[in-house]
Amino acid sequence: MADYFQNSEVTTLPNIIEVEFTKIDKSYLKVILINFFLILIPLFVGLVLLDKFTFTEEITVYSIYIYALFTSFFGLIFLFLIFSFPKRMYVVRDKDISYKAGLFTKKITTVPFSRIQHVEIDEKPISRVFNLASISVFTAGDSSDDLEIKGINKEKALQIKEFISTKIDE
Repeated sequence: MADYFQNSEVTTLPNIIEVEFTKIDKSYLKVILINFFLILIPLFVGLVLLDKFTFTEEITVYSIYIYALFTSFFGLIFLFLIFSFPKRMYVVRDKDISYKAGLFTKKITTVPFSRIQHVEIDEKPISRVFNLASISVFTAGDSSDDLEIKGINKEKALQIKEFISTKIDE
């Protein structure tokens, strides 16, 4: 019986770190901050209303601490959004698409075109104002998207979708 199975050792690995990634459109930071303030402002108004109408005198004594905690929490989130934004990058290569993000924990996701089932482009209302879109890549075996890149110029997103669609058909 002949031995047809071979499993050679890989000696050179592709270096994803040396690939030049493209940064997310700078306008997307405005979208992120608008969404942040759309959540923050109603919560702050709710806190003020709670303080004004429902807090008992025992709780009102600690109001300054409650406001300080609230401000600190959302201030940290604000800083995280600002400093993590430049870390969002993507690259489309001949056979795959990669996205990396993360300030404290860095993550690089690469999806080869041979695994992609379909590609979607989403335009959320605030992103649409800035002519931005999100591209979602779906692979087999899961109902959720495997790779989502938010904040790409709409025209560029359509080009990427078309490129991936032609690569899927090859």
